[in-house]
Amino acid sequence: MRFLPILVLLVGVAGAVALSCIYIVEERTQALVLEFGKVKEVRTEPGLYYKYPAPVNTVVFYDDRILPLETDNLEVNPLDNRRLVVNAFARWRIIDPQRFREAVQTQQAGQDRLEQILNARLRETLGAVNSTVILSERRAQLMNQIRDGSREQAESLGVEIIDVRIRRADLPDRNLQATYDRMEAERAQEAADERARGREAAQIRRATADREAVVLESEARRQGAVIRGEAEAERTALLADAYQRDPEFFQFTESLKAYEEALKGENTSMVISPDSQFREFFEYLNPTPQAN
Repeated sequence: MRFLPILVLLVGVAGAVALSCIYIVEERTQALVLEFGKVKEVRTEPGLYYKYPAPVNTVVFYDDRILPLETDNLEVNPLDNRRLVVNAFARWRIIDPQRFREAVQTQQAGQDRLEQILNARLRETLGAVNSTVILSERRAQLMNQIRDGSREQAESLGVEIIDVRIRRADLPDRNLQATYDRMEAERAQEAADERARGREAAQIRRATADREAVVLESEARRQGAVIRGEAEAERTALLADAYQRDPEFFQFTESLKAYEEALKGENTSMVISPDSQFREFFEYLNPTPQAN
């Protein structure tokens, strides 16, 4: 019975040693077994693993998932010297944990190195084009160039850059007001030019309309004169024909027209001389009775 406590102690020590030799690699992690700080084994598949001797061998875990990387606001100088504040983000993952360990040791240090690589590539790529290109639909092409250029440097760290996106590309706050003023002046000039072109077009249209109106009016007067002349000629021909057929009846109708014009009104008095032409016309109103 006196050996029982010693046995329990030995079993406990053996269990602790056994547990210290066991490590688990989860689905979302990958592990390096280090022996005196040097990489001995690389474990990328999930499972239960054994390391020995425990005090000498240590395990370092790295994330096996796709990780985000947010960059701080970065000022870049495009070709047209219109400074822009750019904010980008990337997606990356560790594909070679041994190389990653040898290059940067920790995951945070690796992320800092990646941010430096990404910022350098942003300055290089965006500095080779005008700001209008950065703010246009060609920005997707620029992001692909930044991603491909960053991948080459990231591979030396054992890292794969999956994607790069420019989240924000704006003017610095100190330049915004000047830019707004310039844009306002440009739009005002464009509006003035447009109004001037409108006034010019309106003047041309009015002049054309006035000219067409004069032409139409002249043509209408000409046609009216022709029609009136033809009507007068036809009237004269009809009167001449009527006079030739019955001169007395023609004179009678002409007398009636003269009476109508002279005797307008409700109470009309006429004083005429005996030798007036109306004396002959009034003979139709009081004809001489014929002898039986």
